[in-house]
Amino acid sequence: MNEIEILNSEFLAAQDLPIFDGMKAGFPSPAADYEHQSLDFNRDFIRHPEATFYGRVKGDSMRDAGITEGDIIVVDKSADIHHGDVVLAFFNREFTLKFIDRSHLADGYIELVPANPAYPRIHVDANDEFTVWGKVTFTIKDWRTPSCTL
Repeated sequence: MNEIEILNSEFLAAQDLPIFDGMKAGFPSPAADYEHQSLDFNRDFIRHPEATFYGRVKGDSMRDAGITEGDIIVVDKSADIHHGDVVLAFFNREFTLKFIDRSHLADGYIELVPANPAYPRIHVDANDEFTVWGKVTFTIKDWRTPSCTL
């Protein structure tokens, strides 16, 4: 299972950063021509500040979803949880980061689904100690460290 290191809520200090509109992943163009407005991560991405926290991912069970070791997740404890969401769950005394499969609710269980075939689905029923701590709303990835070789 993934381990999650809970980060201090002051991790992302409120500050305005320039945001560029119309960036293309093709032929380079002068970015200054596209400067649009300022971006404040806390203002623009955090809908419920009092119910949001950050965590650092440890493990690779969600790698095929693009969530890898060292990434920072933004978790909203007040967000509605829907089938297919990525959630931070507390399952049998361990934190885990998985997709939630609610398609078996009528049968009395749900599943936590990894995004790595090396890990099994987790069957959760009334006999398990289980809590969804929140929905992962964003991930922050450090692209300075290459994750693959070409």
